[in-house]
Amino acid sequence: MIDITMYGAEWCPDCKRAKSFLDENGVSYTYVNVEIDKSATQLVEKINNGKRIIPTFSIGGKHYTNPDNAVLSRALGINENGRVVVYSADWCPDCRRAKSFLDDNKINYLAIDVDKYEWATAKVESINNGKRIIPTILINDVPYANPDNAKLIEILKIGQESTDKTYDTIIIGGGATGLTTAIYAQRDRFTSLILEKKNIGGNAFLTERIENYPGFTSISGPDLMEKMEIQAKTYGAEIRTGVEVTGIQQTSREFEVQTKLGKFSGRSIVVAVGSTYRKLGIPGEDELIGSGVHFCATCDGAFYRDREVAVIGGGNSAIEEAIFLAGFCKKVKIIHRKPEFSASPTYTEKLETLSNIETYLNQTPIAFTSDASEHFQGVKARNNDSNQESVIEADGVFIFIGLIPNTAFLKGIIELDEQGFVVTPPGKVNTNLFGVFAAGDCRKGTIAQVASATGEGVVASYALKDFLKD
Repeated sequence: MIDITMYGAEWCPDCKRAKSFLDENGVSYTYVNVEIDKSATQLVEKINNGKRIIPTFSIGGKHYTNPDNAVLSRALGINENGRVVVYSADWCPDCRRAKSFLDDNKINYLAIDVDKYEWATAKVESINNGKRIIPTILINDVPYANPDNAKLIEILKIGQESTDKTYDTIIIGGGATGLTTAIYAQRDRFTSLILEKKNIGGNAFLTERIENYPGFTSISGPDLMEKMEIQAKTYGAEIRTGVEVTGIQQTSREFEVQTKLGKFSGRSIVVAVGSTYRKLGIPGEDELIGSGVHFCATCDGAFYRDREVAVIGGGNSAIEEAIFLAGFCKKVKIIHRKPEFSASPTYTEKLETLSNIETYLNQTPIAFTSDASEHFQGVKARNNDSNQESVIEADGVFIFIGLIPNTAFLKGIIELDEQGFVVTPPGKVNTNLFGVFAAGDCRKGTIAQVASATGEGVVASYALKDFLKD
């Protein structure tokens, strides 16, 4: 556990109070008596600009001078329903989602950065049977691997506020499309609510570097999405993350959006749910997800610093992520089932400049292999010309073979094609259900680019404006 040191003295009333509070809540800490350890007295004076103030705490390198119990609760994750410890990393989208949700609901938690402490990574692996899953959240010492917000509500007994408010539009999805729709809707004085299943930004948030968005020669996905989020909030849009929509029901003049966290009412709906990464469906994939098999280099790539990884795919996303991984991995092996990459020359030409990237073309992955300890070992692939099978060894693999629209909850409610994309008239965002619009990657025929996603949001905002005026 993270280092917690208390500097105090036996005669000090506040020290007794703090010790009693820590003991009552089962917090392990090191107690240093400043009357016995004179070097501790000097350290306390250094921390407090020459003043001998006790108790003084050092918690994970941060110092607290005579903190009351409320401050200790916030620093150590102590709540009425128990203690919360979050193992996380700054680059992890689900970590941001979980911590944001805890913050919004005023839940105290102790955040431990797995990038900062090697023992923290080992702790996460031991909890999750060798898998590096973050966030891993301990609630009263009971571990939960990447719990969604509904699970956190259940465990921590978080009360949900009910609201009778009816929004002009409810936007399902907080990616570039949803944020742009909200920005335009709010500027037209229409109230908007964004419901996002995970974290704001969608797939763009998971992109390390965006170089084709107008106005920015180069910008990280998280930075661009943060700017859009701030702009939407500035104009008055309400945003709720970690809210998974389960269905839509039409009433006489409104729509009821059903979620795992309650119901919301809106006069119109914009479906901007985007898409998720497609799986290969080969042996070993499901068993090794999170323990060698990944779908997001920005999310999990940092675990493989100075190690060897494989990338499966041959399109722009696959090559872009391979280049990103090559920046800190010892070696990157790209496996593609066709003789040539389908990525644009802008990406493939960069490969020639990187000495730590190897390519395995015309190879079809048929299984993922693991060792006796069930740790990822490599990709078993078949040569499409010779049918010869071999194992391409790596410490982990990242799969980029396309996207699946996140529209399963809409089946039977609005028209979807065989792949699950929302069907709309050519060049329009209207669905077959009057008052419900679809935009972005989930709509049939769209281009999966951030710039086009924002354009789709503009079109959606104009369509809902015409609808609301009528």
